[in-house]
Amino acid sequence: MNIILAKPRGFCAGVTRAIETVERALTKFGPPVYVRHEIVHNKFVVESLRKKGAIFVSEVDQIPEGAITIFSAHGVSDRVEDDAVARGLNVIDATCPLVSKVHREAKKYEEEGYELILIGHRGHPEVEGTSGRVKKEVILVTNEEDARSVEIKSPAKLSYVTQTTLSVDDTKKIVEILEKRFPQMQQGLATKDICYATQNRQDAVRSLSKMVDLLLVIGAKNSSNSNRLRDLGEECGLPSYLINGAQDLQPEWFTSAKNVGLTAGASAPEVLVQDVIEKIKTLATSPVKVSDMDGIEESTFFVLPRKVRK
Repeated sequence: MNIILAKPRGFCAGVTRAIETVERALTKFGPPVYVRHEIVHNKFVVESLRKKGAIFVSEVDQIPEGAITIFSAHGVSDRVEDDAVARGLNVIDATCPLVSKVHREAKKYEEEGYELILIGHRGHPEVEGTSGRVKKEVILVTNEEDARSVEIKSPAKLSYVTQTTLSVDDTKKIVEILEKRFPQMQQGLATKDICYATQNRQDAVRSLSKMVDLLLVIGAKNSSNSNRLRDLGEECGLPSYLINGAQDLQPEWFTSAKNVGLTAGASAPEVLVQDVIEKIKTLATSPVKVSDMDGIEESTFFVLPRKVRK
């Protein structure tokens, strides 16, 4: 059996920055450090940080006044920021810079008088954060059906932003529908807001899918970018499974698989990839060969928040 590893895979620059922010805060200020929501969507990462002294909460009113508080990589609304100020929390913002860029775009469009469409998944923390960065009501479009039926008050003054972790192909289709319905919509590259790492990992899975007969994606069930990778494998006609780690592997998946593709979402650490490889070796009925596919070498780096820099 051959295991072919996607390249790139796993942590992106925004996730690396967010995790290091929590670790640096724990070292500099000592535990406990409070984090609003999961710092990234991966239970292995969250549990590792919890063991070091991070406390994860749903809302800032659960945090003691004046405590060290970290906002997750997904970003927060103005209301959350205001609530943190009101409680006197010492805030360190670990929002991914690419998400912050979308926030700035949304505010700019609002200031210029545009009605704003947000393409994204309802209930996702990033969507809630972006929606809460503008004062006007944001119009959420989640799929092609929404794009065909959404009602706009001012089609002559309309623009859009997107969640950063969407499917590249799905987003293009949604934007095409909107542009046909609303020709005066502020136009731009359909995938302008989708993060480089999301796009790179999707491109890698497209290439990988041509080489394998089974695809495994390591990532959390609530990880948008990981779900998109699994979906893409299915669209390519492959049996495709989203797994948290080696414990989720099923022996029957490998009975006829000769070439297994393995990737990891942007919040999944490489240690989980290696654990899965070792588990597959115990399930395979023939020797296992592991190789990396050719792919992009990512070099993007984001500076840490000022409060945790050395």
